[in-house]
Amino acid sequence: MNKTLISKIRFVTSLYLVLGMLMLMGGVQVAYAASLTALSNTLSSQKVSTLANHDLQFTTPTGVASGQTIIITFQSDFSIAAAMDFTDMDVLDDAANVTLAAAPSGATWGAVRTSATVITLTNGTTAVGAGSVIRVKIGTNATNQSTGVRQITNTTTNGSKTVAMTGTFTDVGTTTVSILNNDQVAVTATVDQSLTFTISDNTVEFGTLTSADDFFADNAGGNPTEVEAHTLVVGTNAGSGYSMTINGTTLTNGSFTIATTSANTASTIGSEQFGLRMTASGGVGAVSVPYAAAGYAFDSLNFPDQVASATGASADTTYSVRYIANIAANTEAGAYTSTLTYVATANF
Repeated sequence: MNKTLISKIRFVTSLYLVLGMLMLMGGVQVAYAASLTALSNTLSSQKVSTLANHDLQFTTPTGVASGQTIIITFQSDFSIAAAMDFTDMDVLDDAANVTLAAAPSGATWGAVRTSATVITLTNGTTAVGAGSVIRVKIGTNATNQSTGVRQITNTTTNGSKTVAMTGTFTDVGTTTVSILNNDQVAVTATVDQSLTFTISDNTVEFGTLTSADDFFADNAGGNPTEVEAHTLVVGTNAGSGYSMTINGTTLTNGSFTIATTSANTASTIGSEQFGLRMTASGGVGAVSVPYAAAGYAFDSLNFPDQVASATGASADTTYSVRYIANIAANTEAGAYTSTLTYVATANF
């Protein structure tokens, strides 16, 4: 072996020894990228070829120094809207929004669409501490400085897709999302139509009438004091509610009749009068004019006449019905009867 070769070998050996000692003494430092932790990406839709918001979160072990970048790279078949800019993004440092612009300035971060698959964030002058949680909202879910209007189009094929975080901030990480052919489930149901209509008593009576007092119908021979004769209950799930009408005649004895009035009128003892009034409880049903006031009415000129209604779906409404009869001293003798027909109609 010649002297020249021996000298080269000695030089290389000495060089490795020196480098080794420097490394042991800390004279030469090798930098390694730290892995991001708690890395996730939530999409507003995971359907192929569909516009979606992205909500990225991760913890940076090293932090982000002034002027450093975070580069977000989507797999090649994602497509970032060409017009997307910082107004379509929010960046949060430990849940606190930072100010964004097209380029960094002072404490303001820069946020730009670098390409159809890349977004670049550049820190301003405020360092992000080690262990901080960074959150990046992209799309219409960005609402800090303005509400975003542009989104990212999902990949044209289904399967697992990646989003990578790199940049000069030295930490790195990749998160995976699943893109589906269809991420929606069509759910159907049917609600049957319903209409409740009941009458508590189909026979009521006044008993024997006199011109000296007014009488009220009940199911026990009549009463000189106002009482409830019976109740009507109506309820429906019809979207436009229901109406209830009355039809029939006044108290009649052959060709003789008891007079009525279409207006709501107080009791008039000694004068002929036949009428009714109602009150309502429960549901959203209401008594109609002229049957809703304290007096009595029998608007036979408009029969079948509406006595109650609801404008929308209603739980059961109970209508308490009161009937009055007055006669004059010369009202013709005999047995008087009346048949009233109530009809409830749902408006589906």
